[in-house]
Amino acid sequence: MDMTLTLIAGATTLALTVLFGWLGARPSNPAKGPRMAPWRPMMMATAVATLLLAAHALNLLGFKTGDPRY
Repeated sequence: MDMTLTLIAGATTLALTVLFGWLGARPSNPAKGPRMAPWRPMMMATAVATLLLAAHALNLLGFKTGDPRY
């Protein structure tokens, strides 16, 4: 992936992380029934994707983020 696509994907996953965190932090409403979407695991998955994309962007800029022996 080139830098443009990496930054677009990173911004998208960051926005989804914030959205899912907000949705997961809302108080539950027993009158509406249980929540059917697992907001917190979805937030964690997109947060991991954001971190991986940030590492990829740093690698594209020339920084080494992997094992220092190589």
